[in-house]
Amino acid sequence: MNQGNNDFYLTAYGGDDESQENLVRSPGTENTSHSYLHSPLVDDDSVSVHSSKPRRPAQQLSLRREAGREGRTRRDDTSGGGALYGEPLHETEYEDNYGPPDSYAPSDYGPSGTASISKPFGRSRNSTDSDQQRIMEKLDDSHLDREFESQPSRGPTMYQRMQFMNDTDEENDTPLRRASTLLKRQLSKRRQASTDGALRRSLLAHENGSYSAYGGSNIPLQNLAEDSERQATGYNGNASMSMSNFETPTEEQEMPGPAFGSGNGDNFRTVHIGNRESNAQYKYKHNRVSTAKYNFLTFLPKFLFEQFSKYANVFFLFTGCIQQIDGVTPTSRWTTIVPLAVVLAATAVKELAEDLKRHSSDAEMNKSTARVLDGTAFVEKAWRDIEVGDIVRVENKEAIPADIVMLSSSEPEGMCYIETSNLDGETNLKVKQGLPETAKLLTPNDLQDLRGHMKTELPNDSLYTFEGTLVSEGGKIGFKELSLDPTQVLLRGAILRNTSWIYAVVIFTGHETKLMRNATAAPIKRTSVEKTTNRQIIFLFIILVLLAVLSALGSQILTSRNSDHLQYLQLPKGEGAKTFVKNILTFIILYNNLIPISLIVTMEVVKFQQAQLINADMDMYDESSDTPALARTSSLVEELGQVEYIFSDKTGTLTQNIMEFRQCSVGGIMYSDVVEAGKRARVVDGEVVGQYDFGQLKEQLMDSERNAMVFEFFQLLATCHTVIPERQADAPGGIEYQASSPDEGALVKGATLADFVFHTRKPRSITVRVMGVDKEYEVLNVNEFNSTRKRMSVLLRCPDGSIKLYCKGADTVILERLDEAASSHCVQATLRHLEEYATEGLRTLCIAMRDVGADEYRKWSAMHARASTTLTNRQQELDRVAELIERDLVLLGATAIEDKLQDGVPQTIYTLAQAGIKIWVLTGDRQETAINIGYSCKLIQEDFSLIICNETTHWETKEFLQKKLDAIHEGRGSNIDFDSLALIIDGRSLDFALEKDIEALFLELATLCKAVVCCRVSPLQKALVVKLVKRRRKAILLAIGDGANDVSMIQAAHVGVGISGQEGLQAARSADFAIAQFRYLRKLLLVHGAWSYHRLSKMILFSFYKNITLYITQFWFAFFNVFSGQTVYESWSITFYTVFFTVMPPFAIGVFDQFLNARSLDRYPEMYKMGQKGAFFNVRAFWGWAVNAFYHSLILFFLGTLILLNDSEHDGLVSGQWVYGVVIYTAVLTTVLLKAALITNMWTKWTVLAIPGSLVLWLVFLPVYAVVAPKFKTSTEYEGIIGHVYANPRFWLTVVLLSVLCMVRDYGYKYLKRMYFTKPYHIVQEIQKFNIPDYRPRMERFKKAVHKVRLLQRLRRTRGYAFSQNEGGQEKLIRAYDTTMEKPSGY
Repeated sequence: MNQGNNDFYLTAYGGDDESQENLVRSPGTENTSHSYLHSPLVDDDSVSVHSSKPRRPAQQLSLRREAGREGRTRRDDTSGGGALYGEPLHETEYEDNYGPPDSYAPSDYGPSGTASISKPFGRSRNSTDSDQQRIMEKLDDSHLDREFESQPSRGPTMYQRMQFMNDTDEENDTPLRRASTLLKRQLSKRRQASTDGALRRSLLAHENGSYSAYGGSNIPLQNLAEDSERQATGYNGNASMSMSNFETPTEEQEMPGPAFGSGNGDNFRTVHIGNRESNAQYKYKHNRVSTAKYNFLTFLPKFLFEQFSKYANVFFLFTGCIQQIDGVTPTSRWTTIVPLAVVLAATAVKELAEDLKRHSSDAEMNKSTARVLDGTAFVEKAWRDIEVGDIVRVENKEAIPADIVMLSSSEPEGMCYIETSNLDGETNLKVKQGLPETAKLLTPNDLQDLRGHMKTELPNDSLYTFEGTLVSEGGKIGFKELSLDPTQVLLRGAILRNTSWIYAVVIFTGHETKLMRNATAAPIKRTSVEKTTNRQIIFLFIILVLLAVLSALGSQILTSRNSDHLQYLQLPKGEGAKTFVKNILTFIILYNNLIPISLIVTMEVVKFQQAQLINADMDMYDESSDTPALARTSSLVEELGQVEYIFSDKTGTLTQNIMEFRQCSVGGIMYSDVVEAGKRARVVDGEVVGQYDFGQLKEQLMDSERNAMVFEFFQLLATCHTVIPERQADAPGGIEYQASSPDEGALVKGATLADFVFHTRKPRSITVRVMGVDKEYEVLNVNEFNSTRKRMSVLLRCPDGSIKLYCKGADTVILERLDEAASSHCVQATLRHLEEYATEGLRTLCIAMRDVGADEYRKWSAMHARASTTLTNRQQELDRVAELIERDLVLLGATAIEDKLQDGVPQTIYTLAQAGIKIWVLTGDRQETAINIGYSCKLIQEDFSLIICNETTHWETKEFLQKKLDAIHEGRGSNIDFDSLALIIDGRSLDFALEKDIEALFLELATLCKAVVCCRVSPLQKALVVKLVKRRRKAILLAIGDGANDVSMIQAAHVGVGISGQEGLQAARSADFAIAQFRYLRKLLLVHGAWSYHRLSKMILFSFYKNITLYITQFWFAFFNVFSGQTVYESWSITFYTVFFTVMPPFAIGVFDQFLNARSLDRYPEMYKMGQKGAFFNVRAFWGWAVNAFYHSLILFFLGTLILLNDSEHDGLVSGQWVYGVVIYTAVLTTVLLKAALITNMWTKWTVLAIPGSLVLWLVFLPVYAVVAPKFKTSTEYEGIIGHVYANPRFWLTVVLLSVLCMVRDYGYKYLKRMYFTKPYHIVQEIQKFNIPDYRPRMERFKKAVHKVRLLQRLRRTRGYAFSQNEGGQEKLIRAYDTTMEKPSGY
């Protein structure tokens, strides 16, 4: 580097130059290529030093964007900085460096300097329309260089919490629950009034300077106000009150250490360390966790409450009670109460069986073992036996058993790594660190010597905050009060990684842990079919009461008119009102089976069998983990066929969280781990075409011509990182890499494929075994990764003494910092390779390096040291210094890492989208990672316009959402296809979007989008999003996840699905259904869901139909018996009609019927939309079946009565009422069985047994019952009638004629529907019947071609940034490690 550059460095940051004047560019200073401090676009003091040679437009535009970002940052900086940065360049200098402002034609570049392409902003049916182009530009944010990085949630607000609780109450709304809720609100108001009074008293006392009124505490009252707000909101994370609102306490009143409570025991808790006896007085909760629905004490009340929330059961209980009144019931008093008891008993057995599975899963988790300090030794205890205050030892890869405060670990300075994907969905490992004072407690004897207690915040659900103090009362630490913060807290559900062991103190246990506080109680879920059935039962009950009142009125009128002729009945006089009421009750009993008593138990049994079919489906059995599908509850099977929204976690659900080094491009040549035969490398016209495998790559390392670039490439992968190696006997190669980012770990492992094995890290150096030879590299500096830089770099002193800068990052930032002359030979080839990698869904990075002279490094190092010690905007200063050295890079190549998706995820999501299901991804992971996975799994298509919301305030969020909605509404009348929108929103913006005045805007925009990705969200936020959609949209929601952070979301949705077979099974234990892979969701919904919904719908409708058909004939008969309440059928025959003779057809239909087979439902996912629309079960369908039943009863009764009007036999005797009743009864039974046959789509042996078998059962039962019943005095009505029935031809003729006449209309209606009002599934049935070939594969090939073209268009529009790494703090971490030193064992 020449003197000009040295002068520039010195002048910019002081260095050895005595002058600290503002920097002004001098003519003698050599311009450096692509390096700068600030853009001349900034209004205030800035400087830029650039080459005068022309730049590529992409470079110029990138510079303008980055300069604009830096300028905005510096405008916010009130400290100025004029001493460091020179005056702005003049306009002439601006044009020298960037060209004239008008040289950038709008036709060539998008609104933010993004190169436009043929179809830049989503799909439009008429892309030539400039208005449509303008609208889509307003919507699409994917081309913008985002100013803010994605931010996590700060926690729910008071409104969100109240809304969450209100939603839960409304879902389980009953009169009893409403009364309970009212009582709770009254108590809450009283508590709030008490809290407000205490706060007012505290403020008054503060004004008077009296701190002694609060238990003698000196702690500032700021946090007393905080706690009052926490008690009002239920949240202990974000509430704060500035001390500036109060007078500053005097010096005598101030107390060292953190202030987080008043000390009166109401707003913090005291935990005595290792002293169970002292902690016993506080009665802290045990560490047992239960996700079960019932226990021994609550089963009966909860079960009865749930069962009698079904109106049918209430009605039958009422009917059974009035049947016990003497002189009211026309039937036996046990014909209703006994069947109801049987129904409830069967349902209770099913509920117990399902809940026992939950208890079993809970018991398995609660008996997991942990090591607890007992004296001077650790003993193993079950999780359920761990108590608050216990000191525990957790070892590598073990789950954290409770919320704990870390004391020490096997790592330097008390650090440890934890994986929190089970908590917040983030894949990167997090670093936790014990206090320096406790980090030296390395043995049980040291821990035994620890004396004192902790004061901690009250249990709450904030995953990211913690307040507390550790009060040491002697021992090895001495008498100290130490501040605790989230850095020391490890939460239940996290997993210890890359750390041999840690020691910690338990602070929260069981349901007081933050994880369980984020979970909600298992709700009572009722399906939409069940709710619709309940409503129809109410309507039927109203009809039943009307019929009973009409019949009672008829009886009253006819009796009064004909009282002279009815004296033999000895009717009481003067009791008209009493008799009228008794008659109403009599007719209610007579018509009570208009509502089928067997319906509830039939539904339960059918659902149970459908659940067993799911459990037994081998297509959903995962052989690798030996995990079958499991329906943990059978109550919701039909909901699977009506899902409109799926809310999915990402990590562990869509992805495996496994990164693998798959491919790389070095010097324009591709290398891959597996190369297909047709893609093997070959030389064509002197150029290499195709791919080499990694075995050939190792051979090329020996080639002198290729050796240099390949050597540098893998040397960079082995050295440019913050990974820490651990020697593990069971790990591949004997080394396990501790990487905070799975991407970094994959790159270091990838280097080992070329025999570059990184194995030792010291505070100032690393050692790599390069092809069998150990080489030590001195780590001079690390320029860390952040979301603004999108790259990281290290400066190394190599074994030969040379200094090299190795840099890796997103292609957009690497390519614009290249030395064009040195990299021109491979840039275009590398770009092609990047595009190919991206089309395969791989995560890409560019790799570059440069040699740095010793003198240049010395000057730069001085500036770096100065920037690293500045007290103002330190990170920004470090970024600007790094910008100076990261220039004139030589492109080495690119890497491609596979973030392995679960098998079949893209195909599953694509198929579910075809089925009309909208999929929202709710993840705690970073935004860039989430978007990349969205593309990989086909959730976001290549031609989608991305609406990206990363706002930081309430009003900005509202304005952003409103602006996007206005753009959509503006384009409503145009030809724009708004199905190509995807919404991306981070946790901070989602906090605001869920507020009361914004949630409607957010939901409207989100539901207009084809896909939604919410990133960096908390577990409770996931549940709040689900609740919002559930509350404001009449749609069935399904939530699927694999971690404990997904439990609240799973329980909030109508249907919860857990991924089992993973390390954490909390989600599967709390879910309604458990599957081993996301891809099994396809068959679960499209096949089993569609079958269950169709079967259950048809079964319910048929159950109502068959009962209405029979019991309305009782009403018609009342016109012939002066409304006396006389039944036309024998009483037990009425009961057996529902219990025996028509019970099997509903079972056969509900369990075995298939309107389409599994292959057709999977091939034509559009068939699923019928369930979403409620095509098979709705109010119209119900009343259609009810009217048809009325019609059939009219034909059966009146035409049958007409035929049997003259029922005299050959000997002059008449048949009588019971023969007449048997004929009508048999005709009704035959008709409903023929109806069952007509609606059956698939006949099996069970269908044959159920439908014809039921008729045979009646014909066999009748003579047996007619002989046996009179002998046991059970019933005498049928005594001696068999000869008058079976021997009478009129009986057989009437039965056949009436049933055929009824079916003629039904058959004709079915013919008209199929032939002239054809539904889509009718067509698929014909395709299935005649096995017509499917010609769609040709269309699929065309779609794949279009898919690739659109993907390349997206890549050219905006390069994919797909790299996940923790931001900041990594250099400090690696400087603390020396892997050559033996770690303490902890014993």
